[in-house]
Amino acid sequence: MNGKKRNVGGKPPKPDKASHQVMVRFNDEEYARFLAMYEQSGVYAKAVFIKARVFGAEFRVLKVDKTLVDYYTRLSSLHAQYRAVGVNYNQTVKELKSRFSEKKAMALLYKLEKMTVELAGLSRQILALTHEFQQQWLPKLT
Repeated sequence: MNGKKRNVGGKPPKPDKASHQVMVRFNDEEYARFLAMYEQSGVYAKAVFIKARVFGAEFRVLKVDKTLVDYYTRLSSLHAQYRAVGVNYNQTVKELKSRFSEKKAMALLYKLEKMTVELAGLSRQILALTHEFQQQWLPKLT
């Protein structure tokens, strides 16, 4: 084994290993402010956050409004349910025609039509509320 390196495993060494340390001391008020800034930054480590501040990296705070996310999640779910209703609507009409007499099928289709009109009205209300929500909250986000 003379002249040959043994393969000991592990991570390969970094070419520019950070070996210098600097220590900073904060009083209680300063540390509280530091932690607040660190948490707002969303950075995964305090050391990375400090290095970015020292070397002048841009400091951005991203805030996510949970109510906005929740609203859009529920709205997306509602649209998925509407698509399912549309598919079921076509299947229901076919089954009514094949399983019931014409008179009974027409009576059931009339009820289905009334409920569909109600559903369309509800859909228009949802769209109006969504537009109102966007006008009220989205300009504040930009």
